[in-house]
Amino acid sequence: MYRYRYGGAGRVNTFLTAHIVSVFLILASTDAQAQDTVTIAALGDSLTQGYGLVQEDGFTVQLQGWLDAANQDVIIMNAGVSGDTTAGGLARVDWTLTPDVDAMIVALGGNDVLRGTDPAVARANLDGILSVAADKDIPVLLVGIDVPDNFGPDYKADFAAIYPDLAAKYDTLYVESFLRPLTDLGTTQEVLATYFQGDGIHPNAVGVGIIVDSIGPKVVELAQEARDQTAK
Repeated sequence: MYRYRYGGAGRVNTFLTAHIVSVFLILASTDAQAQDTVTIAALGDSLTQGYGLVQEDGFTVQLQGWLDAANQDVIIMNAGVSGDTTAGGLARVDWTLTPDVDAMIVALGGNDVLRGTDPAVARANLDGILSVAADKDIPVLLVGIDVPDNFGPDYKADFAAIYPDLAAKYDTLYVESFLRPLTDLGTTQEVLATYFQGDGIHPNAVGVGIIVDSIGPKVVELAQEARDQTAK
């Protein structure tokens, strides 16, 4: 009788132990999946913020949709501010990179060019942004711009060189130009009429979709870099 009771208790304990282990494994798996979610802050200006578009047509929302469709466990934070410059980005990068942010897209400089900002100043600002990210072990995708000829060839060359130089210095992922996927589609007149809003500066919803299709794979690479960084 005693042995029967002992054996029964053993079977119950074995069952309970197995059940507890199963629950633990499920919770651990769920926690691991949660940890795989990558949060990316998109630090930029009006092109990032979605100027002139309804919310669902903006860059970050369309990018989120692209990533969801690609089964990527990524959350995109819209850290775009219309009219922002590299100086503005530098001023807010530290508090943008909260502990829940795992990676960052940096797409700034267009407004600096429109204002004729000294390329050396813009370079120093972007360098400061990337330095903050590096100090926090935050992987970055740096997005450049197409510099117009308004201020002469020297200005254009000096400003354009900022992005590949800093991408190499900080070993970031790099996209040459935010708008290049559109400007490569045809003549300026055709592109402006088809893919841009009336101001000729900001892409329309269709244009944003094309940009997202182009940059999306790089964002996937960025997310993987963030996971690899977390795993170290």
